[in-house]
Amino acid sequence: MTTTSQEQAATPEPTADTADRTVELRVDGGVATVVLNRPDAMNAVDLALKVRLLEILQQVADDPAVRCVVLTGRGRAFCVGQDLKEHIGALMRGDEALGSTVVEHYNKVAMLLATMNKPVVAALNGVTAGAGASMAFACDVRILVEGAGINLAFAAIALSCDTGSSWWLPRLVGTAKAKELLMLPRTIGSDECLSLGLVTQVVPADQFEQTVSELARTLAAGPTLAYGSIRRAVAASAGQDLETALAHEAELMTLTGASADHRAAVDAFLAKEKPVFEGR
Repeated sequence: MTTTSQEQAATPEPTADTADRTVELRVDGGVATVVLNRPDAMNAVDLALKVRLLEILQQVADDPAVRCVVLTGRGRAFCVGQDLKEHIGALMRGDEALGSTVVEHYNKVAMLLATMNKPVVAALNGVTAGAGASMAFACDVRILVEGAGINLAFAAIALSCDTGSSWWLPRLVGTAKAKELLMLPRTIGSDECLSLGLVTQVVPADQFEQTVSELARTLAAGPTLAYGSIRRAVAASAGQDLETALAHEAELMTLTGASADHRAAVDAFLAKEKPVFEGR
């Protein structure tokens, strides 16, 4: 949830206009780009952003025309986590907003990012911290701009971790390293992020947008149902024994084996052509 330190103040309920501006959506060629748009606050997550982000993620998850989702931020940060200005205001008013916002917002965002039936790319355009890092870990691929870093900053303000970081981190770096990064928070540089497996790729700033665009378009032109099934198989296997995982794989193979995309791939193979996938 954490991490930006801002001045103490109460935060009003977001208006529709305010919420609409906090997250932008662009859809082009099957790629939905979701942009966190609070650059002056380093895309810290306030209530308006949480509400709008949930709406947009649900929208793109349900839209069959969207075959790949890119989550990114505007400005010099991807997302620094919870807006502490808003959080401190809630504490001063005596609101028990911390636990409720995790359940009502952060958990739902994490689930949508991790389980929608299409691939999701985190384009980490700058500093990433707290719940921002957790949201990135929920995605399938993380492309980090060179020179930026990731900070699991929860413990720095005496909080536990949220938005799935306790689930994804051990799977990415192992249990011992996950505890170290969470208990002794620091900014992990881009090179170390890559070596630890926290990100998939580190790209120079002048190549960042092109790299993200090329990957997203490649995924959007791919077998979307198969991608979604792979996501489900990998996620489920983390909590299953081998026999159960094998049975689940068989179910998903039956599903994808009956798909139009699989038939197109077979026909293209026989014709020695490149398949054209429709995402179904």
